[in-house]
Amino acid sequence: MKSLCFSPRTASLSISRQSNSPSLSSTARRRFSQSAIEQAIDAAAAIIMKWDAETSAYAGVTSLFHESKREAMQFTKSVNELQDIMHLLVSDQDSGSEKFSQAQRLMQIAMKRLQKEFYQILSTNRADLDPESVSTRSSRTSTSMSDYDDDGLPDDEIRTAGDSITELEDVSSTAMSDLKLIADCMIASGYAKECIRVYKIIRKSIIDEGIYKLGIEKLSSSQVNKMDWDVLDLKIKNWLDAEKISLRTLFKGERILCDHVFSSSDSIKESCFAEISNEGATLLFGFPELVAKAKKSPMEKMFRVLDMYTAISEDWQEIETIFAFESVSAVRLQAINSLVKLSESVLSLLADFECTIHKDSSKAMTPGSGLHRLTMYSMDYLTLLADYGNILTDIISDWPPPAKSSLPESFFDSPVSDDSPRPAISVRIAWLILVLLCKLDCKSKHYKDVSLSYLFLANNLQHVISRVRASNLMYILGEEWITKHEAKVRQFAANYERLAWGQVFASLPENPMASMTSGKAKECFMKFTSSFEDAYSKQCSCVVPDLKLRDEIKASIGTKVVAVYREFYDMHKSTVGEESSEKLFVRFSPEDVGNYLSELFFATVSSGSSSTSSSTSSHRHRYMRSLLRA
Repeated sequence: MKSLCFSPRTASLSISRQSNSPSLSSTARRRFSQSAIEQAIDAAAAIIMKWDAETSAYAGVTSLFHESKREAMQFTKSVNELQDIMHLLVSDQDSGSEKFSQAQRLMQIAMKRLQKEFYQILSTNRADLDPESVSTRSSRTSTSMSDYDDDGLPDDEIRTAGDSITELEDVSSTAMSDLKLIADCMIASGYAKECIRVYKIIRKSIIDEGIYKLGIEKLSSSQVNKMDWDVLDLKIKNWLDAEKISLRTLFKGERILCDHVFSSSDSIKESCFAEISNEGATLLFGFPELVAKAKKSPMEKMFRVLDMYTAISEDWQEIETIFAFESVSAVRLQAINSLVKLSESVLSLLADFECTIHKDSSKAMTPGSGLHRLTMYSMDYLTLLADYGNILTDIISDWPPPAKSSLPESFFDSPVSDDSPRPAISVRIAWLILVLLCKLDCKSKHYKDVSLSYLFLANNLQHVISRVRASNLMYILGEEWITKHEAKVRQFAANYERLAWGQVFASLPENPMASMTSGKAKECFMKFTSSFEDAYSKQCSCVVPDLKLRDEIKASIGTKVVAVYREFYDMHKSTVGEESSEKLFVRFSPEDVGNYLSELFFATVSSGSSSTSSSTSSHRHRYMRSLLRA
């Protein structure tokens, strides 16, 4: 094996190949006699001069590696033998001889030819050597140099050696092997610089073009800040696609190609890959940092920030593998910086979201004690956040827990307490919901009718629970949290029922089947009619959006009103007196009462006013209003 590389341009020696034996010169001497040296130089001259573009018109328009793989192998073999001869002549202190000068001239011609071939292969095979093609075939075994054995198959059989892979992979594999063969020869002959220069120019243009086509452009912080959200959002979506494509094809393919072509020198393949990819990769991973610093509203920005954080963190192993060289550490550093800035942005946006809840100062009462816009907005936000549970867990893990001093002590009967340590994300999400519930409690006090305050709280807390159950929030908060808050909904509903319908309950005798005088019966019927009309007139515009809660409230009221009233009605209707007297005192049948109650809580809120959900409901409400006017 060769141990020295002679550079004919400078007539100096440089170490280029490692040797397992220090006795190369003696081995070469045994192999080459003077006549053998002359024969070897003549043989090398024959093939090298054949492909000298300055003396052969044929060589000027024809590609050696495309025309004949066998001649290409003979050409590089002759160059390697010529290099051995030059080493031998130098070791024999015969570097001033005519033979050495001739070998030197031949070497220069050969290197010029190989440089041209290297350029042509890179240029004409741009499509076959695009990073996607290279990365696709990376799992295949690349064509070995033994495929070009001059004692082996004819050219046409060589070209069909890749029958086991696709035609595209075959062309890509052949081009890669040709490039490696030339690179090995030029590096061993002391012409690494010329080879590297050609490679860097062409391959960097491919990477830069790929980055450009993926829509990655150089932007400043001020440019990003000035963008409308729709424009920036589009750029972020584009970046998310570009990041995946560039890692899996563009940079991965280039790293594979670089490693293969320059496998004979770790320092060269590192240098080449660094110069080719550094600029484009740094630009790619710099964009998320700019977005993280941009001043945009929490709802708009949060989920795109989380998407970018997810993309980089999920691909981190790929990033470390592709950009493992120390010379591309700037790429890894930029990716890390972007992750840090994105995580800081997430924490800041969570704090902004909490602040938004605290600062909501609207005093307008929600019609029908229905869902407040703050409840719907907040739960939309939190359910979307829950889809990023794993990422948020990483980001929030070291974030200090929230301070309880800002909320009333009475609210801390939830899992936010320190009694049983919970994951940081569970604590943070539970805290944000707690902040929301405190704010809703304050807003409930704007209702003059206390019963409507409790219905408002029941509706909004039920909506919170429903959204938790139907999303990943359920796994973050846990069943215990849900159970505790469902108990609160039942408590709010019971308070509403007691305050809104208590007079109706009290108007009926404790024992509806007990005998009583006609006068007493008339008094009870009148008292019930008055209290029911009053309660219904106040509650008919109320809403309970949740079907389960609506049915539970109506069932509870119906059990305490309709069932008792039916017993009283059946027992004492006949004691009221004549038919005219009956119509005067008995305004509702049990069926009427049941029908009116069944239509409760269906009103839908539209543009700040209440409207009923069906024509039947409207008819019954009109009928009730007519009774009230009677």
